[in-house]
Amino acid sequence: MNDKVSILQEISYMLLQGNRKQAKEIIQNQYPFQKQEIFHRQYTIRQKMKVFRKDGFIDRYSGNRLVNPGILKIYSTYFPEQFPYHKNGKMTEGHIAYWEMFPTIDHVIPIAVGGVDNESNWVTTSMLNNSIKSNWTLEQLKWALLEPGHFDDWDGLTGDFIRHVERDKVLLADRYIKNWYLASKDIMK
Repeated sequence: MNDKVSILQEISYMLLQGNRKQAKEIIQNQYPFQKQEIFHRQYTIRQKMKVFRKDGFIDRYSGNRLVNPGILKIYSTYFPEQFPYHKNGKMTEGHIAYWEMFPTIDHVIPIAVGGVDNESNWVTTSMLNNSIKSNWTLEQLKWALLEPGHFDDWDGLTGDFIRHVERDKVLLADRYIKNWYLASKDIMK
């Protein structure tokens, strides 16, 4: 980062000298703007579950355990006042667990800076850390990519989620729960 500060300092010096042309060349050659084409990304629940299983339901940036989204929704179904759910993840309306322990897919190298949108660049992280990371690189945040967990050691309560649904089939009337249930059954095979 200090090299970038030096570049900005040099640009400032050139501008103070009245040399806009040289300042512009420094920007173009040493710190250029690189516009990236952004594509809409959407993953199926099955793709997400495959990544969560691969990473052992571990947040690859913090090392924290994460849980199957379906079980969170069961808690919200049974206890709507104590464990509220908001379909758009609104923090003031839903339980904080949806941010702290809800797994999401993140691009280690952000698409916005040239990362690819495929499984080789996908890792599991919490909704909270995904929000913090946004389009920043690990180097910029001074974060590290941690080793994945082992699904056999921590399944993110996926086994419990499946058992809850199979014990109370009425839960399958909730489309959200049903979709996570089907994807969860797939990764347990």
